[in-house]
Amino acid sequence: MRKLVYSLLMVGAFTLGSCTLPQMIKLAKQQQLTVTPNPLEVHKDSVAFDIAANLPAKMLKKGFVYTVNSFYKYGDKETALEPMVFKGDDFPNAATQQPKLTKSFVFGYQPAMKSGTLQVEGVASKGPKSKTTPRMDIAVGVITTSKLVQKSYYAAFADHGYNNAEEIIPVIIPDFIFEQGRSVLRKSETSSEKGKQLDAFIAAKNITKTVSIIGTHSPEGRERINSKLSEERAAAIEKFYRAEMKKYDYKGEADAIKFILKPVVDDWNGLKAALASYTGISADEKAAILNVINGGGSFEEQEKSISKLAGYKKVLKDVYPTLRTAKTEILTIKKKKTDAEISVLAKQIVKGEAAADALSFEELMYSATLTPSLDEKAAIYGAATKRGNNWTAYNNLGATYLALGIENPSKLNDYADQAAAQLDIAQKIKETPEVLANLATVALIKGNAYKAASLSARSLNGANNDVARGVNGVKGASEIFIAKYDAAVRSTSAATATDVNLFNKGLAQLLSKDYANASASFGEATRKNPNLALGFYGAAVAAARTGNADGVINNLTSAVKVDPSLKAAALSDLEFSKWFTNDAFRNALK
Repeated sequence: MRKLVYSLLMVGAFTLGSCTLPQMIKLAKQQQLTVTPNPLEVHKDSVAFDIAANLPAKMLKKGFVYTVNSFYKYGDKETALEPMVFKGDDFPNAATQQPKLTKSFVFGYQPAMKSGTLQVEGVASKGPKSKTTPRMDIAVGVITTSKLVQKSYYAAFADHGYNNAEEIIPVIIPDFIFEQGRSVLRKSETSSEKGKQLDAFIAAKNITKTVSIIGTHSPEGRERINSKLSEERAAAIEKFYRAEMKKYDYKGEADAIKFILKPVVDDWNGLKAALASYTGISADEKAAILNVINGGGSFEEQEKSISKLAGYKKVLKDVYPTLRTAKTEILTIKKKKTDAEISVLAKQIVKGEAAADALSFEELMYSATLTPSLDEKAAIYGAATKRGNNWTAYNNLGATYLALGIENPSKLNDYADQAAAQLDIAQKIKETPEVLANLATVALIKGNAYKAASLSARSLNGANNDVARGVNGVKGASEIFIAKYDAAVRSTSAATATDVNLFNKGLAQLLSKDYANASASFGEATRKNPNLALGFYGAAVAAARTGNADGVINNLTSAVKVDPSLKAAALSDLEFSKWFTNDAFRNALK
């Protein structure tokens, strides 16, 4: 009898299970499934979304399991996602309350997935028994607006180090010495080495701006009694200088030279300086003289006091004569090769027709800026790399290869490889903002947005304004690729205002849901480049997200006028799904 009861109980349990599964499938029609976002969106290289599932009360019973299986189906392919599992034992109040679960999903994006369907099926099960619901569509397609990002490239050239502007340099002629109390420039002085040096300078007809002559006197009475002695000594040098210019036939050139005479009267600074190196008297004797000088009183009184000190006669004999001078300082224009001469020599160096040192390293680097030809620049920088381990040469050769790639998109990858080889050498010599900025561009060309973003950020440390603005464009584009949209807004806002950077700025603002500023930035981009079709397209998307029908129609009209291929893109873009049946929308895309 006991065996019979047990058997009946087993049959009853089996029957209850079998009957409940169809009931669960029937009740599953009342389940509520919410997808966020809907439509799905791609960011970086993946599609992430949440599904919130609410089952009807009384559907889930103890010992039963209800599984929601999700699939993304596109073309003849599909991607199966992780299941959402409702276990009856986990929801003891399921008879009166709706069991609820929310789960996050992500799958890798491929271009073919743009047109697809997110589907679910429910599986009710108890032990080995199960029943499955028909599949149901819960979201259609993927919004790919983030994929509109445009790569922004920048070639950072290091400074050549050559000053091509007019440079004024001082030429100091050793002091001419005068006899005590006199201002006559003696023959022995003009025929000395310093006289010959001044004569040679004048004979060379160096372009001269000013000649400053400082006349001085020694402190003793015989020198001071003539208050104009310092000025007369300076004038004696001017007279000699002008006579030399006449001898060397300066003609009108002499009129362009300004003579500045600076007589120094009753000044102790010369004696102080001379005493510092004079060893003819003791330190105490020097100190006594300096105490008088620093003690106040008139110059005459101080000189009389000094004349009474021990060591004065030696100072009068050895030091005072060196103070009876005229100091000559000439400001002349540094001689430089003309730009034409530099260009010719650079070409000859490249061809092996001139010695490598016919130009200085800085002149050779500068010569590359004088030609618009990128091929010629590359040849010059190549020659510069043979002039020692200079990071600037390797960097600029790498930057030139990048510029060549930007100009020749079909060869961009090949040029990026050539650039990388030079930039790696430059980085080993010295890691600078320019080198890192160029390496960031290489990384972006090669599709490594994470590396490009990292290198760009590092290059900003110590970068000058030009490099910072250029590399911020690379950084902003990279940050959009890796879905750091707020950071991308900041980067592109600090970037050079090119049409590409302005477009990326608008896109980053759009993806950050700042639609008003996005629209303004897209407008800036199209004003910068009226043929930037994507700028108008981006503005249309911004208008669509704010429900601005006129903005959608007008901007799409402008976009397809520039680039007719955008017609098909707009007709399948879920950003515009609200307008798919709108006559004005469809007419704009005919």
